[in-house]
Amino acid sequence: MQPEEFRAAGHALIDWIADHRLAADQRPVLADVNPGEVRGSFPTTAPDSPVAFDELLQQLEQRVVPGLTEVQHPMHFGWFPANASLASVLGDITSSGLGNLGISWESSPALTEVEEVVCDWMRQLVGLTDAWKGTIHDTASTACVVALLVARERATALAQNQGGLQAVDAPLVVYTTSEAHSSVAKAALLAGYGWDNIQSVDIDPVTRAMVPESLAAAIEADVAAGRTPAAVVASVGTTGTTAFDPVDAIAEVIEASGRSIWLHVDAAMAGTAMLLPECRHLWQGAERSDSITWNPHKWMGTILDCSLFYVRNTGELESVMSTNPSYLQSTADGEVTQYRDWGIPLGRRFRALKLWFHLELDGIEAIRTRIRRDLDNTAWLAGEIEKVDDWTIVSPVPLQTICVRHMPDGLSGDELDEHTLRWVRNINESGAAYLTPARIDVPGLDGSWTVRISVGVENTERRHLEALWDLMRTTATSALS
Repeated sequence: MQPEEFRAAGHALIDWIADHRLAADQRPVLADVNPGEVRGSFPTTAPDSPVAFDELLQQLEQRVVPGLTEVQHPMHFGWFPANASLASVLGDITSSGLGNLGISWESSPALTEVEEVVCDWMRQLVGLTDAWKGTIHDTASTACVVALLVARERATALAQNQGGLQAVDAPLVVYTTSEAHSSVAKAALLAGYGWDNIQSVDIDPVTRAMVPESLAAAIEADVAAGRTPAAVVASVGTTGTTAFDPVDAIAEVIEASGRSIWLHVDAAMAGTAMLLPECRHLWQGAERSDSITWNPHKWMGTILDCSLFYVRNTGELESVMSTNPSYLQSTADGEVTQYRDWGIPLGRRFRALKLWFHLELDGIEAIRTRIRRDLDNTAWLAGEIEKVDDWTIVSPVPLQTICVRHMPDGLSGDELDEHTLRWVRNINESGAAYLTPARIDVPGLDGSWTVRISVGVENTERRHLEALWDLMRTTATSALS
């Protein structure tokens, strides 16, 4: 494809994307296909000759679109928001169109320095001091792997430069909770800690947050048993209920232990709330941690993949992650940031462009206004649910996620769980909305399945919450018959 052909096709594609967004609420939220159906719509071998671009767009509409769960749909309340603001889409297209290669500062000075700029902008916007330096990873999952690798090497005095974990006498321990994202355990496994050394610290049965006293007891017990506490992963906005671990108290426990334990703050979704000064108390103590990650590609709305990873000690990060082959050395070494030494991959995309475009074209005040709208709408829905006797909110609602159960008289235990899964499945299969069920054990309540309502899609307004609440009540009632 030559530039002029690209120009024509690009205009057609932008029109198609715009039309797709405009009609989002006219399609089912959940993809209505069977396993293997999308794959079966494609030929079994690659095409021998090119097709016209308009024909490719027809194939896109016929083969791909039916298999899409519409996460930009205003009635999507599942998982967490995965907004993809069109302003950031333009930045993503620009990144792909430029095709720059970020393997060193010299390979693309602009790629490195724009990333430095936007990471520092975002640091300021969430109220972090200038002690922090940031980079952009693909996801918080990768950032957690990096944090736990650095924690491992801190705890072993850079064992990787000698015999590695195989030469370490004492097992290394990672502390988190059962409410932490599954990527935390995965990161610990990938970093070589092993299942036996992932400690699940007690949580408060009401707030679902880590209990600092239990963390202190676990650290003390591990030290007495000859194990080495290496890292604590504190969740700021857990996936299940958006619970907030008390970061300040956790930092106090670590300092009181007298050990150099790495504290990583996972604020993947809830970090967006820190754009609002009135929400920053929720991660009080974050300044005392060693690393922080949060994803603008969730609630804030910068398109995937855009996960910010901040550390206070870049030297410690580089001592673990650096690579300096002869073919990448340059006269600028020592004067510039080499992001290949701040993470796992060597090559990197120009991710900073989508964040830059998003900030410049939408503006931070418009983003803050939308976040406050979502918080107001969530509070409204929570208030409506609390007015009805046979509906229960099962955990606190600090942000934009509500966890609910419909609890009709006469149902308990397994029967209540079956009812919960039935009515949420009926909503999802209808295509009218999408919600995610999750298991949450709450003292004093029968059953463990609950339904999460996660508010935050860019186009979700109060009327969509009103429609959802009507749909929930009618569907739950009909599921009893």
